[in-house]
Amino acid sequence: MNGLDRSPAISLWRDRRFACFWAGNSVSQFGDRITELALPLIAISALNASASQVAWLTALIWTPNLLAIFLGAWVDHQARKRRLMILADLLRAAVLLSLPAAYMLGVVTLTHLYAVALLTGAAGVLFNTAYPPFFVRLVPRASYVDANSKLSASRSASYVAGPAIGGALVQALTAPVAIVVDALTFLASAVLIGRVSVEEQPAAATGAAAASLLRRAREGLAFVVRHPVLRAGLGCAATVNFFTFVAGSGLIVLFASRSLGLSAGVIGIALGAGATGALLGAVSAPVISRRFGVGRSIVVGAVLFPAPIAIAAAADGPPWLRAGALAAAEFLSGFGVMMFDVNLNSLQAAVIPDRMRSRVAGAYGTINYGVRPVGAIVGGLLATLIGLRSTLLIAAAGGALSLLWLLPSPIPRIRSLAPNNTVDTVGDADDDNRPVPH
Repeated sequence: MNGLDRSPAISLWRDRRFACFWAGNSVSQFGDRITELALPLIAISALNASASQVAWLTALIWTPNLLAIFLGAWVDHQARKRRLMILADLLRAAVLLSLPAAYMLGVVTLTHLYAVALLTGAAGVLFNTAYPPFFVRLVPRASYVDANSKLSASRSASYVAGPAIGGALVQALTAPVAIVVDALTFLASAVLIGRVSVEEQPAAATGAAAASLLRRAREGLAFVVRHPVLRAGLGCAATVNFFTFVAGSGLIVLFASRSLGLSAGVIGIALGAGATGALLGAVSAPVISRRFGVGRSIVVGAVLFPAPIAIAAAADGPPWLRAGALAAAEFLSGFGVMMFDVNLNSLQAAVIPDRMRSRVAGAYGTINYGVRPVGAIVGGLLATLIGLRSTLLIAAAGGALSLLWLLPSPIPRIRSLAPNNTVDTVGDADDDNRPVPH
């Protein structure tokens, strides 16, 4: 049982440990926005990459998630999750710094970009599977939505300022040099997380290593499949992720650059302006979920996240109108994804027992994030066959269909994560980890 489950809600701004972790997470999020713009721009401008090659770059970032089910099972049996998160940050910093070094030597290649994408993705999987048990030791259950709101707000703020800063840095310094900034943010994150002290749960007994790892990985997947809330949430999230990655950040940048004729600086400004929607969504999520319920907020977010891609796809007219359509699509989509993520992440934290957090996160991530490279590859093929604009329209329509996973599930009826507002849905969870509907 999570010893923090019955703790009352507190002001997280007064919690120095949370504030330190939040600062580390925030600074690395800002760096990520630079790399998300710089990597495809290196491929597009310096290496003249095709739509399919840009899609592969996006796909490789997420490919390591296919092994998350096994990594999560391994992480569950490690006592020091915080140390693994720090290691992941240091690995990402080192890998990113190889790009400007290669650029200075004049040896940047598409193969190098693919390797950077793959290795940073693998380190990200390590961080993400170690994070759930760390989070519930850091934050009281009553503050889950508030904590996820604050973390998502800083992520959203990075989408507001990050692309504009990234676009300016790419134009002023070139894309490979701009990536140095992201590497430095991972170093800062490692230092700040290193200052956060949490009482970590002891590692479980190990047993026969290889067989036990496979068995634990199976247990994590079986728990997700049996649990009505996790099963529906995973089906919805995986569907949304598949179709939003058919559109993919790389293809959006390629579409804005080649089809809409926008410069790197204008693309950055449009994406940054549109990202104010995500910031508004993250800040509003706790209030909206209290008013309308956690479950209904997830349902609305599941549709509002992918559907606005159609606005960008339909963009036409003078440059200011094209940039405005891109910004509007990002604004609505950003608001939707925050409504979806803040509430679904909080609900998942409430229903998963401590002993299984990393392996469930690994199993969940293998499917939820594993479909992303598949979606990116399909997006690249579709863009080659039917064009970028048609591909984006398919992504918008397909993503909105994710709603069909939620409607027959208990999720729309869940109003609160408070223990006295829940009933049991699956017998395998700890008593305090079983919210569902009324």
